Amino acid sequence: MRRAQGKLTIRRAVITDLDLAVPLFDAYRQFYRKPADAVLARRFLLERLQNRDSVILLASDSRGSAMGFTQLYPSFSSVSAARIFILNDLFVVPKARRSGLGRQLLSAAKDFGQKEAAVGLTLSTEVTNGAAQALYESEGWVRQRDFYTYQLALDHE
Repeated sequence: MRRAQGKLTIRRAVITDLDLAVPLFDAYRQFYRKPADAVLARRFLLERLQNRDSVILLASDSRGSAMGFTQLYPSFSSVSAARIFILNDLFVVPKARRSGLGRQLLSAAKDFGQKEAAVGLTLSTEVTNGAAQALYESEGWVRQRDFYTYQLALDHE
């Protein structure tokens, strides 16, 4: 998958893209108030790519600099009895924000899901992230009002 958008290219990342993806993923985690940890970020992304647990769509500029990414996790909808993808991560470097790159990454994720015959994409974001919510809604994403999401933290001793 390769999508050129002006001077940007969005393509599916492979293991040799780790050096580009790790700083983005680490910055994404820091955005959500996690400490910087490039070693953890590298290990996590390497495992996802090696095990084919996720799909990372990587955006780079004409010089090859990483500008943003989105990460999709394959899943299934039991009710629909069909494949879905969880859009778990979407990040654009600060200097590329408000350039339309987030919208392009969402479009690339949608195209990927359609090519994989998924019936939908799902995501969640912090209730305080109004900019992201406005972007998602402008792209046709609908906030669920009929389901609650619950989480259970598990201890690992």
